[in-house]
Formats: sequence, structure tokens, C-alpha cells
Amino acid sequence: MSEASFFTDMLQSITDRGRQLLFSGSRTTQVAAEVDLQTLCEMLLSSRGEASSMALAAEILERWGALESEDAQKFFHMLHEKFGPEMSKLDQSIENYRAEKNSAAIIALHQAAEPRRQELLRRLNHAPNGTAKLVRMRQQLLASKEQSTENHALDADFAHLFGSWFNRGFLTLRPIDWSTPAHILEKIIKYEAVHEIAGWEELRRRLAPADRRCFAFFHPRLADEPLVFVEVALTRSVPRAIGDVLDEGREQINADQATTAVFYSISNCQDGLRGISFGNFLIKQVVEDLRRDLPGLKNFVTLSPVPGFGRWLAKARASATDPLLSEADRETLMLLDDPTWPDKESTAVEVERVLLPLAARYFLIERTLEGRPVDPVARFHLGNGARLERLNFLGDCSTKAMQQAHCLMVNYLYKLDDIVANHEALAQRGEVIASPAVKSLLNQNDESRRGGNGQKGARPFAQIMNSTLGGGRK
Repeated sequence: MSEASFFTDMLQSITDRGRQLLFSGSRTTQVAAEVDLQTLCEMLLSSRGEASSMALAAEILERWGALESEDAQKFFHMLHEKFGPEMSKLDQSIENYRAEKNSAAIIALHQAAEPRRQELLRRLNHAPNGTAKLVRMRQQLLASKEQSTENHALDADFAHLFGSWFNRGFLTLRPIDWSTPAHILEKIIKYEAVHEIAGWEELRRRLAPADRRCFAFFHPRLADEPLVFVEVALTRSVPRAIGDVLDEGREQINADQATTAVFYSISNCQDGLRGISFGNFLIKQVVEDLRRDLPGLKNFVTLSPVPGFGRWLAKARASATDPLLSEADRETLMLLDDPTWPDKESTAVEVERVLLPLAARYFLIERTLEGRPVDPVARFHLGNGARLERLNFLGDCSTKAMQQAHCLMVNYLYKLDDIVANHEALAQRGEVIASPAVKSLLNQNDESRRGGNGQKGARPFAQIMNSTLGGGRK
């Protein structure tokens, strides 16, 4: 029996004993069934016994799991309205702090300002499988978050607690390979969010060859549920297209022949942990492990999607007054409305001439209201200290990538000596560190309008087509 299984069984035994003490006898059982969730939550907060607390927590979570969607919303509303800070204590603590600005007054103010539901969530976490159930609870909360402003306050409590419960010190990095138990491999297929895995044979092609690696983070309270995983290709060069990585007929190499580790898919597995950062730790840990095991590796790069580019460009095209696009640009971009445009050489050449400079602007200039890069994947990698290395035209011609990014993919370079400086440049100055080739694209629009020939150093169209999955869409 594993240590985690033993611990779970022990918790279940304590909980069952607590339930016997709390809800023994027919009369008590009938009364317990009539107690509403709010009362049970109050009982849990006032409980002092370990067994009774775990029994109450298990009862609350079991009842919550059986709620219909509308009743679950009422439960969230109840948590917000009835289990916020005790306002009288908070007011008194504020007055005490104003009178005596010492450490004791600060501690008391902090304690009074904490909503009671945070302690309630901590106690619910003591139930068997409590962590997993709370993750599912937050998943449902996030699904309805836009419908109620009060849910934002409740979500802040979840995020605060999950940030502690799922910090790096509790996470375990495990390699995933073809010998990993099937119930975990099934979850890798299910949770893959970047490049869909069609079935077991495709999964085998991603895990079994000597030039492939996969790693996942696990948490001891979520048993065999991966939190996030990354798929890695070991190659001799930096790939420009996903076909270079996933093509069934690609050349396989021995791991010790590789000079480059390519992170081509990073998937978060638990929707209830959205916003709780694991990926940055995952990549850095995997880099360290790969460097140790394969000293011949010199380059660590991604081959990444650009999920926000299509939406951003569509908004610019929809605005007739947007100065970003000239009339000639607008006419050229109308070619994107034909779903077969990547298959036509002359069309693709015209699109490339306009699209790549716009993509450079998207990454280097455009910002959110908070001053961050607009693309979510870019925010992740650039925030980790990677460099925007290369824009890859026709990098992915799948239907999904056509819709999200007009077939564009990106390489981000993780150069360990520069990670800290790159991160600071973005965090302190809002500067995206990019290669000279990407920076030069910013001027390509003006140059092309004056009759230039497009991207300097761009590969011929036929060469690009040969590196995609058959040159078409999947």
C-alpha cells in the first residue's frame, strides 16, 4: 500500500468514526438530515474535535456534490453573505490600529479582515478527498464567475488558499512514458489541450520513441491526477512547424544525438486550479533534469501556438478606421477568408508579406489594459524569462490553428543565463525581449508598401510547405 493510500484510508476511518458519533441513532440521523448546509457550516467552524470536524466536512462536501446548478449558486451566495468578515470585529480592529499602530494591532486587523469562509474552506479540506472536491467546487464557481460580482470575492479566497496548498514545495515531478499506468495515460489523452491526441497509437508515438519525453506535476492530495504536463521533443534543430515534431514519418534519433529540447505542448489539467501557476516551475525543473541526463543539449525552445492572434486581427479588420491597416493590407487579408489559402502558393506569399509584420506588432507593441502582452501564451513564456525567438509562418495548418492564429506558431528561447534579465525587462519596463529577426519585422509593413519584397531571410514557400503536415490541414 502506498503512503498516499494509507493516509487516505486513515482519514476515511477517522471520518467514519466521527459520523457515527455525530449521527448515531435514528432520531439523530433524522435531525441531521434536516439540518441545512449553512447550519452545518456553522457547526464545522465551531467544532473542536478532529473526528467530528472531519465528519462534518465530509457531510457538507457530500451534500454540495449532490446539488443542482441553481442550488450550488445559492450555496456560493450563502458563503459570500454569511461567512464574510465579522464586521463588528473588523471595525473595532481598525479603531485599535488607528490608536496603536503596533505589530499586535496589525495582526489583529489581519485576522479580523479575513473572511470566515477561508477558515471554513481550510476545514473542508480535512475531509477525505477534500482537496479534490474543493478544486471541483472552484471549477464550478469559475464557470459562473461572470454572472455574479460577489463570486469574484469568493474566488479570491479560493485562489489565496490554493496558492499555498499547491505551492512548488508540495508538487512532485514525474516522468510520463509508455510504461506509465494506463489510468494516468488516459488522463494525458483527455487533458491534452494544444495538439489533440487522437488515441492510444498517437499517444505511443509521443511517448515511446527515444527522442521523446513527457513530464507532469502531481500533488499528494490529488493521487494520480496530473496538474500540468509538458511534452518534449529532442531534435537536432529548432523546428518551424508542428509537422516537424508530430509527423508520423519523421526521422527518429537517439536521445544523445539531440542538441535541442523542444517544449511543444504544455497542458493544464485542472480547470479548478486556473490561475495557480505551475508551468513556470515545470519548465525550469524539466530543463534542469534534461541538462543533467543529456549534457549534449544546448538549446531549450518552445514551439508554441498563438491563441489570441486571430481574434486581435479580426478586431483590427472589423474597424474601418483602425490606422494599423492600410487599404492594401485589408485587401490582402481578405485572402484569409478562403479556408484553402495555405494551399495556394501565390496567395500564401501575399499573406505572409502582410501577416508577419502584424504578428511582430502583436507581440512587441500591443498590450492589455494592465500593460501586459496581449497573447496568453506569450505572457506565460515571456514572463518566465524566455526570448521571442522566431515567428513561424504556416507553422500549424490544423483547423484549430487556422481559426486561432492563421497558421502562425512561435519559438520562445529559454537561455538560462538570460532568463532573469529577460523577466525583469518585461516586469519592470514592459519590454519584450526578442531576436533581431523578429524586431526587424516591425518595419516590414512600411517597406512592403514602398515595394519591398517582404521578410528578409524568409524561407521559400515550397520549403515551408514541405515542413508542414502534408502542406494542409488536419
